[in-house]
Amino acid sequence: MQLEQETPSDWWEVEALYDLCFAPGREALSSYRLRDGVAPVAELSLTLRDADGLAAAIRYWPVRVGATPVLLLGPIAVHPIHQGEGLGGWLIRDSLARARDLGWTRVLLVGDAPYYSRFGFARLREIEMPPPTNPARVLGLALAPEAWDGISGRVQPAMADQSTSPAT
Repeated sequence: MQLEQETPSDWWEVEALYDLCFAPGREALSSYRLRDGVAPVAELSLTLRDADGLAAAIRYWPVRVGATPVLLLGPIAVHPIHQGEGLGGWLIRDSLARARDLGWTRVLLVGDAPYYSRFGFARLREIEMPPPTNPARVLGLALAPEAWDGISGRVQPAMADQSTSPAT
C-alpha cells in the first residue's frame, strides 16, 4: 500500500469511493453543510493505493465552535474489498499524528463511539452539530492536553480567513 496526500486529480476517484461506501444521499448529512464552499485541509486528506487503485481515503475540514478552530474528520472510507484489513485505522492514526504536527489541537467527528474510542475519541456533550445529528454520535479528540476544556456551542463552517489555520 502506498500512503499519499490526496491531489486535485484524485478528487473524483475519492468521491466515487465515498459514493460506493456510503448510502445514497450522503451529501444531505449535516456535516456536509459545514463543508460547503470550504476546501478540505490538503495536508490531512490522504489516500491509500495498491496496485489495483484506490483502497481507502480520508479527508478533514476546518470548522469552528464560536471562534475556536476545530478539525472535522470525515469522511473516511475503505473500499469493500479491503475492509477488515486495518486500512481505516492506519489512515486515522497517521492523519491524527500529522494534524498534531501541524499544530491542530482538537478533532471532531460524527460516528460510532465503539469504533472511534480505540483512537481516543469520546462523546462531546457540550458540542452541538447542526440537526438532525444524533448527539450521542458527536465525538472529539484532544490533540493537546485539555484542548476541549471550556469549548462549547454549535459547530459552524470555518471563517474565510481560518480555512486551514490550526491556530488555537
